[in-house]
Order: sequence, then C-alpha cells, then structure tokens
Amino acid sequence: MVLFTLLGLSVFLVLYNLRVLDDNRLTSWQWVFSGIDILTIFLILAAGYVLAYGFTKLSIPERKPITFLFFSSFGTVTFFWSEPELIVDASRYFVQAKHLELYGIGYFVAEWGKEIMVWTDLPLIPLLYGLVFKFFGESRLGIQIFNTLLFSGTVVLTYLIGKQLWGRTVGLYGGLLLLGMPYLLTQVPLMLVDVPTMFFLNLAIFTTIMALRQEGILTIAAAAVAITLAMLSKYSAWLMLSILPVIVLCHLSVGGKRMVLRASMIAFGAIILVGVFILSKFDVVSEQLRLLLSYQLPALERWGENPASTFLFQIHPFISLAALFSVYGAVKKKDIMYPIISWLLFLIIFLEINRLRYIIVALPMLALMAAYGISEIKNIKTSRFFASSTVISAVVIAIFAYLPFLQTTSMTNIERAGEYLDSIDADRIEVIVLPQVRSAINPAVSVPLLDLYTKKDLVYHYDEKQVVAPASIRKSPLRFTWQYKNPRYYEIDAVASGERIPIAIILSDREQILSAQVMKKITGYRLAREFVTSDRVFRYRTIVRVYQPV
Repeated sequence: MVLFTLLGLSVFLVLYNLRVLDDNRLTSWQWVFSGIDILTIFLILAAGYVLAYGFTKLSIPERKPITFLFFSSFGTVTFFWSEPELIVDASRYFVQAKHLELYGIGYFVAEWGKEIMVWTDLPLIPLLYGLVFKFFGESRLGIQIFNTLLFSGTVVLTYLIGKQLWGRTVGLYGGLLLLGMPYLLTQVPLMLVDVPTMFFLNLAIFTTIMALRQEGILTIAAAAVAITLAMLSKYSAWLMLSILPVIVLCHLSVGGKRMVLRASMIAFGAIILVGVFILSKFDVVSEQLRLLLSYQLPALERWGENPASTFLFQIHPFISLAALFSVYGAVKKKDIMYPIISWLLFLIIFLEINRLRYIIVALPMLALMAAYGISEIKNIKTSRFFASSTVISAVVIAIFAYLPFLQTTSMTNIERAGEYLDSIDADRIEVIVLPQVRSAINPAVSVPLLDLYTKKDLVYHYDEKQVVAPASIRKSPLRFTWQYKNPRYYEIDAVASGERIPIAIILSDREQILSAQVMKKITGYRLAREFVTSDRVFRYRTIVRVYQPV
C-alpha cells in the first residue's frame, strides 16, 4: 500500500509535467491546471490515499454492494451539478424535449424529424428529457437528477455484469472504477445523450447475459426491449451492440443449441421492435445514415484526440494499466468469458475511434477489464486499496481541478443570465444574438441554452434567409448548428401588441459593435446587468447583456 501511494503520487507529478501531451478538447490538463496551486492538489491527493486506507477497513461495500455503489456514485456526481452546459449539442436536445413538454408525446412522435429538427439524433433520450420536463417542470436540475440516476444505474449494472461473469469482487471493483474517470464525471450532469446511452447499452448487455443463463420468456423479452432502447438512443450504440454476438459465442460452451435458440428469440424480438420505428421514420433514418456515412465517419480522424490523452490523463492511468494487465491474466487462465468485456475496447482500437466523447458508452467494459486485472492481486486489502486509491485520487482531480476550470468558462454567463431573468418583473424576454467573432458556431443555438436556465418565455426572431454559414463549416463538427430551425414557441410577436419587454443580447466579445438595427431596438432601454466571464481556451464565447425599459 505504501508502494502504491508513492507510485500514485509520483505518476500524478509526472503527468502534470507532461500535460502538454493531453489534447482533450474539453478538459485538457493544459487548461484545468492552469493557475492552480499544484502543491495544494498534491496535499489533497496525499490525504486521499489516507482515506483510501480507511476504506480497506470498511465492510459495507461487500455486505451491500448495490446500495454502496449507487449512493456513492450519485453523491460524487452531485458535486458537478454546479458546472454549466459545456457543449452546444445540448441546444438541439433541449429543443426536441421542449416540443414534447409543450405539445405532448403524440406531437413529438408525429413531428420528430419533420417540424422537430433532428441531426443524427435518435428519439429516445430527447423523449425522456421531454417527459422529465412535462412531469417535473422545465428545469436543468431535473435533467441533472435524471442523468445522475442513469449514471448510478450504470455503475450498478457494471457490478451486476461483473458478478454474473466472475463474482462479486470483480463486479464491485468494476462499478467502483467508473468513478476513476474524471472526464466521465464532468459529462453526467450535461443535457447530452452519451451517459443515458451508456446506461441503455449496459442494460442490453446485462439482460442478454441473464436471458442466456436463465429460463423463461420474460428474460428474453426484457433483453429484446433493452436492445431496442439502446438502438433508439444513439447510432454509435448500433456499432457497440456488436458485443451481443460475442456474448452468445462465449456462452456456446455452456448450452450449445439452447443458447442459439434463446439468442435467436432475443434477436427476433429486437428486430421487430426496432423495425417498427425504422419503417415509420424510414425517410428520416435513411437520411441520417447517409449523413453518418458521408460526413461523420470520414471526419472521425479529424476530430480525434491522442490515446495518451484518453488513457493516461482523462482516465486514471492505473485503470488503463490494470485493464492491460487483465489481458495477460485472461490469456493465462484461458478465460472464455473475457472477450465479452474486451470486445468493445478492441473495436475502438481497430476502428481508431480516438475521440473520448464517442467512446463513453464503452467505459463500463474498460472498468470491468481493470477490475479483472485488480482481482489478480491475491491480497484482498491490497487490491481494495489499489481500487479505492485510484478512484479517490481521480475524484480529487475532477473536483479540485476540472470543476473550477469549467465554472470559469464563458458558458457560465448564460447560466447566470438565466437566473437573473427569473428575478426580474417580466413574463417575456426578447433575445437578440450577434455573430460569433472567433467561432464558426451559429449563434442562434445560444437561445435554447439560455431557455434551459430560465422559466421566462423567450421571444426570438430567426431569419434563415439572412444567415450565411461559413464555407469551412462543411467539414466541421459544428455543422449541425447551421441547420437550426426556430421552434414555433419562440415566434411570439411581442412588438405587435406595443409591449416593451426586457431584451437579452448574447454576444461573443465585449468590444463587439452593435448594428444600427440593434441600437434602434434598445433605444429607450438601460443596461440592467452584464455577464462577462471570459476564458482564453474556447473560441465559442457567450457574453450576455440584459436591457430593461427606462
């Protein structure tokens, strides 16, 4: 344990000095440790190893693993609820979800892909977000609680998969090690589809294993439904579901013909369920697949991050090391079940998928590989210390380095502006957006992001004919922002009634010149509040000024 402590602290210092190698697009160590007192972090890490030693004395994890994993993971993620929405993709999921909230599930199903603009999205996650809005109110907190519940559910499912394949110890370590990935922790509170997709993929894996191992038609039906949910979450999940034939092949030695029969029944059920969706939305799905093959697939190489960034900085290096060591252990044992957890990592390496955000769904399998490797340590206290110290040190870095950095990005301006708008005496707010000076993003997507933070009705006039996308956008991951379609719930003509309502202007630079049209608009208004937090990292910046009638 002393050796692991000294090694862990030394590795941290080495990585800190080599942080130039981290090219992650959101939480690079070059950025998160800029301006941070490294001595303070080091001392907190050292205290974390003392805490990890105390963890080896606890009996709760073994006695009540599901309860322990669920509540510890949920509690950890709550620290990150204070971060702002960081990725503009959230705007389109919000728009889709709000359509369901306002017009009902029937409208959502009928107009998804028509009146409701979609990119390469599938409907399940926006539908669930819309139900959260409808039943619990339109608030970001509701989305964060929902996503955190799904993340904690993924941690529990990871435990259950490991338990089924190799026993409680591997399952416990596997679930626990999902907390040892700082980048993943920052993604859970965001209104994106990656974390929910991770849950539904894990659910499909677990229910398939159970359906093969247990008798009865209910387990087969559960597996078919879970697979369908995963397929309706995100297109990348279709590729990751190639793990299911691997699961069947690994179980052939257990039951031969019986496994083939039950697997065929699962596949038939899932094909029927997914087929209904594809046939009902064939034009939309075919266009999305065309876009994926012609645009996103060739662009994966341009949008990549180097493996060192992913497996050494954004995931605790001990997890990557333990996962690598597990290959040796599995080969030595000739473990026929090991390909189940190693398949997705093999697929990612083979296809050279180097963007961490695109492989989030596979991280539970990486955690199980690492857990398998840690279980090779014969001394129980040592293996528990290895797992717990890895997780605690990763959480320390995430909370004391990643989180402060994310809270100082310009996206916090939209959050604070939304909170301020809720405090003023007005029912409706008109929003004006100015072109981005440094970014190729269509500034119109800032409006739904602001809407996420306020309970006020927003009024926004978007003229597609006057918006010209830059030529460079054709190969950019931000291309979807230029297909923005103004939802009808923003098309409220407040001026026609003669009502003077507050105006929020979203710009990208404090020195940005306002057009004559905008200056005329705010004549007779006073600047009530300005939100100007700015970072020097991201090109997309959002400064917000709120004007009220004099």
